[in-house]
Amino acid sequence: MVRSSRLRQIGWLLALGACLAALLALTFKVNAVKSDVRLVERQIIAAERSKLMLETEFQTRASQHQLAAWNQVEFGYSAPRADQYVEQERQLAVLGTPRGQDAPQPIRVAMLRPVSQGEGEESLFGDWLGEEEQPPAVASTTPARGLATSLAQRLAEPGNASLAAAEVAR
Repeated sequence: MVRSSRLRQIGWLLALGACLAALLALTFKVNAVKSDVRLVERQIIAAERSKLMLETEFQTRASQHQLAAWNQVEFGYSAPRADQYVEQERQLAVLGTPRGQDAPQPIRVAMLRPVSQGEGEESLFGDWLGEEEQPPAVASTTPARGLATSLAQRLAEPGNASLAAAEVAR
């Protein structure tokens, strides 16, 4: 009896070992299939992205062709040609036309007078701080202010820019 029970125990152990081996093989097979499924899913996602990119490119090119047709037929536009470009500034200047007789004077940009070595910061901010002394540029152009007949001419004078700006503020 003892001998048959020992054989049964060994038989059950062998059957259990075979089942564990089959379970291990099945687990590896399932993981391999899952890995293949994930790989195929990634390929599907990449293909969908590629398809979306190609659809966008197709729509863009189709709209470019539509715009080109509209530009050519409706508006008469065309792409620039090589002979339309200038090579130097002189060629560009030749294309300019002189101002007419009734044309207004060109707009001039005000320029800040650089502070010389002898002047300090006190003279730069002296008019704001209430000092009585006027800067030399304003003092020298004060007689010219009486001769100026319009605000545009006074603004064109570099020394009078701050006085003209104050006049405009009034």
